[in-house]
Amino acid sequence: MNEQSAPMKGLLLDLDGTLYHGTQRIDGADELIRQLREWKLPYRFVTNNSTVSPETVAERLRRMGIDAEPRDVCTSAQAAAQYIANQKPGASVLVIGESGLIEAVEAAGLRITEEQPDFVLQGLDRQLSYEQLTRAVRSILQGAEFVLTNPDLLLPGEGGLFPGAGSIGAMLTAAGGKEPTLIGKPSKILMDYSLRQIGLSAEETWVIGDNLATDIAAGHASGCGTVLVLTGLTTKDNLDYYAERAGCRPHVVCDDLHKLVSYISSSIGI
Repeated sequence: MNEQSAPMKGLLLDLDGTLYHGTQRIDGADELIRQLREWKLPYRFVTNNSTVSPETVAERLRRMGIDAEPRDVCTSAQAAAQYIANQKPGASVLVIGESGLIEAVEAAGLRITEEQPDFVLQGLDRQLSYEQLTRAVRSILQGAEFVLTNPDLLLPGEGGLFPGAGSIGAMLTAAGGKEPTLIGKPSKILMDYSLRQIGLSAEETWVIGDNLATDIAAGHASGCGTVLVLTGLTTKDNLDYYAERAGCRPHVVCDDLHKLVSYISSSIGI
């Protein structure tokens, strides 16, 4: 693959499929973070998951033996709330989502309402009711802006796959007749939010992930360098297939996290 010529001054790291599978740490993930800290190379964990807070994400990583602090985490919920706050400070928002999304909305100074909202903000909600859907659709039809935290149609879990936030969003889009503003990967909105948090430009930052359609596509959309790790969804056998579907290729491919550490070390001259 062609490597990006810009210097590597920071990293945006995917989580599921890149650092862990479910509750199992991927081999080398703890070493990767330990080395990044030792090298004082800035990074952020970037996740499409809107259901949990940065504190919960960090605690989950620590339980797997991966050093993490809440300040290291950027979620689609935080980016979505900040996006709305930038569009209209103090806006009223109808939220379909779980605690992580609600907390992010409140932290951004937005007002949660069920009546005549300025925005309908939708993420994954595993307690979703038909009544909530009805309120959301009616609000969109009445002119509320529709914001979707992430487009994931399916989520892996115990016993198989589950409908994701994108599946709920597809229904709201069909019923409300309005395409949502997409926040999470592959959108650059989450990446731009993460770049502001890390304090670096896109040209100085590399995106690390296992999914061409989300991680790598988001890196390209935001102008970052990209490293695909073959630790999750993508393998050597299906790389060409997924690259064709995603319409993009990574700048660099690493077979595992140990080889990623070696690549980063050579890139920063250590």
